[in-house]
Amino acid sequence: MVDILNLALPYFGLIFIGYACGRVRGLPEQGLAWMNFFLLYVSLPALLFGITSKTPFEELNNPPFLIATTLGTTVAFALAMAAGRLLGRLSFREATLAGLSGGYGNIGYMGPGLALAVLGAKASAPTALIFCCDSIFLFSIVPLLIALTDDGGRHWLQTLGVLARQIMLNPLIMSACAGALAAALHIHPPVAIDNTLSFLQNAAAPTALFVLGVTVALRPFGRVPWEVPAVVAVKLLAHPLVVFGLMLLFGPFPQPWAATAVLMASLPPALNVFVIARQNDTWIEPASVAVLIGTFASVITLTAAMWLIQTGRLTFP
Repeated sequence: MVDILNLALPYFGLIFIGYACGRVRGLPEQGLAWMNFFLLYVSLPALLFGITSKTPFEELNNPPFLIATTLGTTVAFALAMAAGRLLGRLSFREATLAGLSGGYGNIGYMGPGLALAVLGAKASAPTALIFCCDSIFLFSIVPLLIALTDDGGRHWLQTLGVLARQIMLNPLIMSACAGALAAALHIHPPVAIDNTLSFLQNAAAPTALFVLGVTVALRPFGRVPWEVPAVVAVKLLAHPLVVFGLMLLFGPFPQPWAATAVLMASLPPALNVFVIARQNDTWIEPASVAVLIGTFASVITLTAAMWLIQTGRLTFP
């Protein structure tokens, strides 16, 4: 257990340091703009490119794994959406954001660094695949469902075209695809470029975790709506359990792949949930509360998942 705490505490410690700085200093949120830009367009793309480019292309071609993990995210999304409708009496538009909170984990800021730390290099391929598939699914279904509730808005086909461009131009997805192409063609960057990418990759996890803590500290926190605890429970408990079952159903998969899928499903709600809620002017305060509660609750649930994986208690025959 000491080894697990030694592994988990630096990650959550950076989040808490960022949270404390955000609370104590009270600097304007605009100050995070360049840090977020660095993460989204520079450091995390370098990390994902490095992960996929150094993975044999044959390992990236795994349709059963893609179907199982994406189906798990879909089930979690539907469960959280249903919880929002039933417990919170939310509108269809609001329930869509609740579904996003229950299905979309912090696979960008926390996922890659944590998976590699817990499971090593063998987690690189499944981490990249989960990130790409979950992002494509959720960034497609949420805007489409919201578009259905817009009176007088753009036609759904037009919305679909906008979404396709956004997905294709997403820097994280583009970098993962570029890495897969480099792996397929056996392209190796020059030493100077490879060393630069290594510097950027090493900066990704600590910067992301610190920014996560600061951003959570700056989020408004009011009353806790009825649906929020249920949505957080779906994300932290139901999602990994569903993925565990799907790994058994669609498998067998190598132990590191199945464990990575469960670990990624155990991550708390992503900060993008609040960003998307604010962009669509719906379910804003509950989204903020869900991110805050989910992040702090994951100290227990995510550490427990890491302990089960590291001690071999979570096995896949």
